Amino acid sequence: MCRWLAYAGSPVYLDEVLFKPANSLISQSLHARKSHVVTNGDGFGLGWYDAKAEPGLYRDVRPAWNDDNLRSLSEQIRSNMFFAHVRASTGTSTSRANCHPFRHGRWLFMHNGQIGGFDRIARELDFMIAPELYRQRQGNTDSETLFFLLLTFGLERDPAAAFRHAVERIEGAMAEAGVTDPLRIAAAVTDGEHIVALRHSTDRQSPTLYHGMATGIRGADGQTCCVSETGSLFVSSEPLDAEIRNWTAVAESSLLIAETGKVEVQPFRS
Repeated sequence: MCRWLAYAGSPVYLDEVLFKPANSLISQSLHARKSHVVTNGDGFGLGWYDAKAEPGLYRDVRPAWNDDNLRSLSEQIRSNMFFAHVRASTGTSTSRANCHPFRHGRWLFMHNGQIGGFDRIARELDFMIAPELYRQRQGNTDSETLFFLLLTFGLERDPAAAFRHAVERIEGAMAEAGVTDPLRIAAAVTDGEHIVALRHSTDRQSPTLYHGMATGIRGADGQTCCVSETGSLFVSSEPLDAEIRNWTAVAESSLLIAETGKVEVQPFRS
């Protein structure tokens, strides 16, 4: 399974979040603590917002821990909203087009999990994607399929409803094909202003997901400096440090809706 991180708050240089925490995303790419797949070396990606409405995007197939360009760029890019993802493939090829996050207009999307039996229902799911959107697909992952289903089902108007409709249609296709492998989702989307994240599965074994507030990363020990009601927002596959009291686990079948300084978690019903 993959590991990912979403950040919203005061502008920071990306390396402050990606490299410096005690359990940074780059550390997780080598030694994930809350995943049965310890190493996530099948590519990585960054998506960030700055002066333009549409986000910047940098993706590559090399392992995140072994890319000097990633470190150099992250030391120079400053943003108040960004996504970062390290990939462990569930079967599709290791290519730049299959690396997260995926971008469409002002939207970014990233995912950790799987659509069970995807090879058996991929064609049916493809037919659900709006034709004008399908032509813009670049890769062949179940994650990108989920993103384009969200766009088809009204992501720009109502992200929560889009997640409900997409999951309902995916689960329906799985049931019709007799798929018994699980659907597992820990995914996030953003338009540069809000973050919407879903943790959901058909077997109640969703990939882990946490959120926390912090004012920054403290010194050489890499601990987050958290303030309960203020500071910047982190949504991540794992806590970035050992200060567990500063992190809240997102419950199974929950939808998180967040902006800087405010987080709402509600039950998810497909």
